[in-house]
Amino acid sequence: MTRALEVEACAAALLVEDLGRPGLAHLGVSCSGAADRGALRLANRLVGNPEGAAGLEVPLGRAVLRAHGELVVAVTGAVAALAVDGRPVGSGAPLHLAPGSRLGIGEVTAGVHVVVAVRGGVDVPPVLGSRSRDVLGELGPDPLVVRSRVPVGSAPASPPLVDVAPVPAWAPAVLRIVPGPRQEWFTASAVDELTAADWTVSVRSSRVGVRLTGPGLARSAAAAGRELPSEGTVRGAVQVPPDGRPVVLGPDHPTTGGYPVLAVVVDADLDRLAQCAPGTSLRFRSTG
Repeated sequence: MTRALEVEACAAALLVEDLGRPGLAHLGVSCSGAADRGALRLANRLVGNPEGAAGLEVPLGRAVLRAHGELVVAVTGAVAALAVDGRPVGSGAPLHLAPGSRLGIGEVTAGVHVVVAVRGGVDVPPVLGSRSRDVLGELGPDPLVVRSRVPVGSAPASPPLVDVAPVPAWAPAVLRIVPGPRQEWFTASAVDELTAADWTVSVRSSRVGVRLTGPGLARSAAAAGRELPSEGTVRGAVQVPPDGRPVVLGPDHPTTGGYPVLAVVVDADLDRLAQCAPGTSLRFRSTG
């Protein structure tokens, strides 16, 4: 029997994600990939996969996955109650699923994206070298809904090297930033205002970008009323639209954009940003 995971219930569509498709921005294709890359790497290590194997991203939890065949899975990322066939189990450890067993994922209590890795990896056809779903570019496997089934690849020959991992502490988010390329488009105090303010993640946030609410950041007199020609963008770029409320670009960001970039979040902090749910308060800290 072909090994697979089937979605029996879900509150929102699940996404297949790996570490993305870097190096294609010149074709208008963003890297995409897992919102919380560290969580995917950890889940893969727990089941003995290569770190970049494709897994499932479950936004906000509330899903049931059924095993077809003998499977070993691990759940990391956002915090949610877990159960196998109704029996509570822990995250951050390998979980055995017998044929027909069901992995239940409750509503998240901290974070946004629950990550599920399965030994052998989710074995859907790659698109441009990646199995990731890019929601903006509509590339990669279709989002998974009830009755969707994804095949699981052959189990690696080597056993897992990690059998349990600590659950991370969910401290208030402080994101480090470096200067952006368009600081001259803003007042001299804009960076200080960015780092001094408490920002709140908007409900309008997505994998394309995290929108923030808070005090507006003013443009300089020379930039008032001007439009910036579109230029290349990167994940973590802090774009500032005319209303002054920042948008931090996420994994499925467009490869070009016309809003000036005041700062860029350092790469090591982007996984933490991806786990900031709407209503979360966060701050920025300048590193240079």
